[in-house]
Amino acid sequence: MTLPPRPRLPAEWEPQSAVMLTWPHEQTDWLPLLDRVYPVFADIGARIARRQPLLNVCASPEHAGHIRERLTALGAPADHLLFAITLSDDTWARDHGPLTTLVDDTPQLNDFVFNGWGGKFDGSNDDAITAQLVRHNVFGDTRCVRHDFVAEGGAIETDGAGTLLATRSSVITETRNPGMDQGAVETLLGEVLGFTRFLWLDHGDISGDDTDGHVDTLARFCDTTTIVYQTAPSDDQDGPGLAAMAEQLLAMRTRDGRPYRLIGLPFAGVHCDEHGRRLPATYANFLVINGAVLMPGYGVPQDDEAAAILASVFPERDVEIVDCREIIHQSGSLHCLTMQFPAAITLRYSPEITGNGC
Repeated sequence: MTLPPRPRLPAEWEPQSAVMLTWPHEQTDWLPLLDRVYPVFADIGARIARRQPLLNVCASPEHAGHIRERLTALGAPADHLLFAITLSDDTWARDHGPLTTLVDDTPQLNDFVFNGWGGKFDGSNDDAITAQLVRHNVFGDTRCVRHDFVAEGGAIETDGAGTLLATRSSVITETRNPGMDQGAVETLLGEVLGFTRFLWLDHGDISGDDTDGHVDTLARFCDTTTIVYQTAPSDDQDGPGLAAMAEQLLAMRTRDGRPYRLIGLPFAGVHCDEHGRRLPATYANFLVINGAVLMPGYGVPQDDEAAAILASVFPERDVEIVDCREIIHQSGSLHCLTMQFPAAITLRYSPEITGNGC
């Protein structure tokens, strides 16, 4: 009996066709910050669009027109800009966007349930975004499968070779998937995303993060044998947990049984809002795109140190620093805002998308 081919979730550093960016608008919690965050979104979007297509999820045709003007003013090529009109609650495309697997180079979109990070926030409109994009033919004839399982892209880190790196606290929880133990979760993720190895972290958290410890704020694969991870001083409130996480990473092994090459990212310093609330500044929240790495910066000298580290582990890519001090006011950073699509997917323009929308 011939078994069906196993799906594979590509690594982020593999060739991409596009990146999705869901934009803030007046019906989101970004309202008091819109004038401050639009330039950051535009900076991120224009940097992406100079290298590959950018799918902009917008609230209305007027919203899309405003965004188009901002992006083209920063040099984004018009033929790299795609626009989809749909309702949204927030902007964290990493968590409400689809995860794309490949089976013999044929792509499949996997649409997981998004429940506002375990019911912390209303995410009903965001949960419907992927289905709306599919309905409006954004992904052409690429198959999309809806899964009755809560999973956020920020909680899923892979080497592209069947290994999952994740925190138990953001995947195996009663607020996300009640009644499912680790074995059941691993079985499902193995079947749907093709994982054959599971590296679970029990420690590490960035103050100000709402996600219960998404791995993309903590530790990231740079190739199949290298992991960069966030650090903090021992006397910082995040220090002990991140140190315990580093100890767990030290004990993990590659597929061939060797220790991973582990590289610590510098502490970005303490950043707080006007009310004294700690904000989640982390260098691990970088985005890999075609030819570049976009790294969040926080206006501190450590930005350059972190960029040098990423340049050393991604030697064929340019490392570009994006000032994300305004973004972290809403408890996320650069990678959280984006979702990439592998080169096997061809995104399409449609009159419905640029017209009246959903």
